[in-house]
Amino acid sequence: MRAVEALTSAPLVEIARSLRRRKVSPLELVDAYSRRIEQASGLHAFITLPGERARQEARRAGRRLSQGDSGALLGVPIAIKDLFATRGVRTTAGSQILKDWVPSRDAAAVARLRAAGAILFGKTNLHEFAYGVSNANPWWGVARNPHDPTRSPGGSSGGSAIAVVAGLCAGALGSDTGGSIRVPASLCGCVGLKPTFGTIPLEGTFPLGWSLDHAGPLARTVGDAGLLLDVLTGMDAGRRARRTSTRGLRVGVLRGPVVQKVHPRVSHQVDAAAAALRRRGLRVREVSVPEMEWTVATQLVTLRAEASAVHSRWIRTRPRAYGADVRIRLQLGALVAGADYVLAQRLRGRLRAAIADVFRDIDVLLLPTTPITAPVVGDRTVRWRSGEEPVDGALVRLTAPFNLTGLPALSVPFGRAAGLPVGVQVVGQWMDEARVLAVGRLIEELAES
Repeated sequence: MRAVEALTSAPLVEIARSLRRRKVSPLELVDAYSRRIEQASGLHAFITLPGERARQEARRAGRRLSQGDSGALLGVPIAIKDLFATRGVRTTAGSQILKDWVPSRDAAAVARLRAAGAILFGKTNLHEFAYGVSNANPWWGVARNPHDPTRSPGGSSGGSAIAVVAGLCAGALGSDTGGSIRVPASLCGCVGLKPTFGTIPLEGTFPLGWSLDHAGPLARTVGDAGLLLDVLTGMDAGRRARRTSTRGLRVGVLRGPVVQKVHPRVSHQVDAAAAALRRRGLRVREVSVPEMEWTVATQLVTLRAEASAVHSRWIRTRPRAYGADVRIRLQLGALVAGADYVLAQRLRGRLRAAIADVFRDIDVLLLPTTPITAPVVGDRTVRWRSGEEPVDGALVRLTAPFNLTGLPALSVPFGRAAGLPVGVQVVGQWMDEARVLAVGRLIEELAES
C-alpha cells in the first residue's frame, strides 16, 4: 500500500515503467489516486470524478499488461480538462449550459491518449468556457492552489494543474488560449507545455478563440511532458529532446518594458536560472522585443471578437446562464468592430515578424511565465510602483504573446518566492519543441541541484 501511495506522486515515466514491470497494477493505482482525490476534495480540482468507469478501464489495462501488450501510457491515469469531449462521460466546459452534455465521440486529443492506453481519469475543473485565468467557477466550485488554499491556482486549466501537483493523477491534458496551461503550471508548480499552434488537433474541443487555442500537457517533469507531447502529436519531439545537446545553445533573456512590472523575487529566480544555464555552457545574452508591448491590446481585441462569435447565439438567448465575469466579457466582445479586429491582426503579424527576427540570433527565449506568484483568491488588482494592473491581465501578459504568434512555450518550476512556486518560461522557434524541452529539462535539473 505504501509503495503504491508513494508512486502516485512519482513522475509519469516512472509510473508507466512500474506498470510495465508489473510492480503495481492499474487498478491499485486508480484506487490510490481516488483516495487522494477524496482527501483533496476542498481544492475543487474535478468536475466529474473518475468513478467506476476508471476502475473498469484499469481492469482492462491490467489484462492487457498481463498479456504483454504495449502502449506508451498503458494503464496510466490521465486527467482531462473538461473542455475536451469524452465519449460517454459528461463534458461541461465548466458551464451550466452544457452541464448534461454526454458526447458520443472523443475529442481528437483524447482519442490519442486512449490509443496509447491511458486511463481517462476524470474531468478537471476550469474557468467557465475557459474564458478566464482565476478558475473561480461559479457552477462547479472555486478551485484552490494546492500550496495554499487561500490562493488561486490560475486558469483556465487550473483543475488539471492542481491534479498533477497534488498527486491526483499521473498527468493531465489542458488547453491554452492566452496562457491557460502555463499560468496554472507556474502558480501551482508543475510543468506546462503549449506546443506550436496546430500540432495537437483540436477537433472535439470546445473553442474559445479559434486562432489562439492550443492543447497541451501538464505534468510533474519535463520528461513527462515530452512523453505526453509525443502521444498527443504523433511526433517524436520528446524523444529527440533527450538526445539534444544544450551546450553552446544561444539563450536570449527578455528585457524591456514588458518585463519591468515583475515581482523582484520572480525576476531573481529567472536571473538565477539564466546564470545557471551560462555556467552549464549555454551562451546567454539579453534581448528585447519592443513589439511585445502591443500584446495586451492585440490579444484582447482578438480573443473578445472570436469568443463572442463562438457564443453569439447563447449570449443573446441565454445571457443569465453564464457567470457574471464571462457574460460581461462576451457582451463586450460583441462590441468589437470589424476594423479593430483587422488592425489587431496586422499588429499580430508585426509581432510575429519581430519575434522571428530576434530568433535569428538566439535558439530559445527565457522570461518569467507569470510576473507574480499565486494571488489570493478574489484579488482583482496587482499594485506596482507605476500603478495598478488587473490580476487577469498581469497573469497573461507574458504568456499571451506566444498564443498570438503560435510559438512553442514551456513553463518549468524554478525555486520559490515567499514559499510559492515560480515558473520560468522557455520559448522556442516554431516546431522546435525538442530544443525547448531540452533546455527545460536542464533548468529542471539545475532547480533540483
